Amino acid sequence: MQAARRLFRYRNMMPLLSTVLFLFLFQPFPTYAQPPYAKWGRLAMQETMKRYPNAQIVDYLHVGRKQKTPTTSEETFKLLLQEGNRRWALLVYIEFVNQTEEVVNISYEETH
Repeated sequence: MQAARRLFRYRNMMPLLSTVLFLFLFQPFPTYAQPPYAKWGRLAMQETMKRYPNAQIVDYLHVGRKQKTPTTSEETFKLLLQEGNRRWALLVYIEFVNQTEEVVNISYEETH
């Protein structure tokens, strides 16, 4: 008799359990927002690969963003490059229009 009561109790919980299981299994995966400089970092790496086609980018650092003029900003990235036995750092400066995100200038500075 007690087994029948337990079975009846679990049977009444089946709709609730199946709903919880459904929600758990089919919940949307969280999406992670990219940082605002991600677009510029990709551009810095693409342009660096064009400029140094035989080098490998072995490390990447976002240095920061600064206001260049009232209408433009500049993102700075430091890339560590290696070509054969030579290893060096490259600063990439990307100046763009704030409103339209149109690239104004890309400049490079090799450092050690």
